[in-house]
Formats: sequence, structure tokens, C-alpha cells
Amino acid sequence: MIRITLIGSGNVAQHLIQAFAKSELVDIVQVFSRQEETLSHLLDPTQIVTDYSALQESDAYIIAVADNAISSVSEQLPFKNRLVVHTSGTVSLNALDPKNRRGVFYPLQTFSKNAAVDFSVIPFCLETENHSDYSVLETVAKSISNAVFPISSEQRKALHVSAVFVNNFTNHLYQIGHEICKEHQVPFEILKPLIEETAQKIKILNPADAQTGPAKRNDSSTIEAHLDYLTNENQKNIYKLLTQSIQHNGKTF
Repeated sequence: MIRITLIGSGNVAQHLIQAFAKSELVDIVQVFSRQEETLSHLLDPTQIVTDYSALQESDAYIIAVADNAISSVSEQLPFKNRLVVHTSGTVSLNALDPKNRRGVFYPLQTFSKNAAVDFSVIPFCLETENHSDYSVLETVAKSISNAVFPISSEQRKALHVSAVFVNNFTNHLYQIGHEICKEHQVPFEILKPLIEETAQKIKILNPADAQTGPAKRNDSSTIEAHLDYLTNENQKNIYKLLTQSIQHNGKTF
């Protein structure tokens, strides 16, 4: 068994706790949380610590906190030469205090508090300073996921920016579509099969090959009709920008 200590009590930490609890290869030694009650529904009280000095020895310490707190948390750890990793998609491995062996254990997924996730399909991006530590992280990741990749800090930056486009920005467009439907008393549910079909297509097609719509067809009359219809200037500007991007195939214009 690989002994793991988690530091943090947010969405990522809570989802990892639940995933590791089902693993036959990982043993959660402790979880650090400033507020014990945050994790009381997931762990035995004896596993929750609120003081860094109470941390016991583990094979790996996973810091799952806000990006801007990673460095300070790693500095406060009261030990040296142990494997300490973070779960961020944007923070460099070098942000961790060098008194310990450093690594990254990044699950590329969006986590919401009450939404269950299937960890078996979540990609884990791993990075360490030495091979033996990578082997430890790889074993931990493969105990809960079937998709594990060695990814450098620089590659992780590219992945995270890409993830913002395909997840955060896409969800914002869903929100805009929902607002337009609501304004005109149209059930947003009517669009859900289309959303699902679009997501399914990229499993078999390159996104560029899956692109459809008036911008792809250069259907100027439909585009102008849509722009005339939209009264919200923000929605209109987004429509124009995305239309131009599609027409130029993503190139600078």
C-alpha cells in the first residue's frame, strides 16, 4: 500500500478522498484541513489534522489548495526530503519548496462539490524530479484512473489554456444560449441533444472536420439575420468574434 496524505479540503481534495477510498493500492493516512467539520462526512475524525506539526510520515503528500497558496503551504510543511506534489494545472513544479522532493499530480477535469465524477476516465498529468518518485505517483494515479501521462510544467500550461477554451468558455456559451432561450420562453432542454451530439463527434472527428454552421458555410445572410436579431451587445460581439475565427479557421485576423 502507498501511504498518502492530502493537504486541503476543497472540491479536488474531497473528490480524491472518495476515489482513494475505493483503491486497493492507496491508504489515506491523514488529511489536513483548517476546518475539521469540512471533511467529517468523508473521514474518520482521527484522520483529520488541523496542525502541520501533526502530520505523520507518508509516501506522498498531495497539496490540493488554491494555486496562490501552494508555495506558502509547501514552505510550512515541517519535514524535508519527502515527496510533495500539487494538483494545479498552471503552477510550475518549481513553485514547491525545494526542501522536499517535488512533483505534480494534476487531474485534468472540472470538479463541482456535489457532482460525482468517474475517475477511471480522468486523465492524470504527472511530473517529478526523479524516476523513482514518478513511479510512486504513477502507481497512485493508475490505482484510480486508466489515463495517466507524463507531462512537463510547460506542456501543462498548454493543456490548461486549452482546457479553458473547451470547458470554461464552452460552458459560458451554454449560459448565453440558456439566457436567449429564457428571454424568449423557449425550453433550453431542446438544445441538449445537439450539445451531446457535438461532444460525441469529437471522439471520432478532428474538431475542424466536425465544424458546421453558417460561419463554416459563409452564409452571410443568416449571419446578418442573427446579428440583427441579437439585442445584447455582449452577445453580438461574441457572435461576431467567433464567426470571424471560424471563417479564418482559427488563424489571426
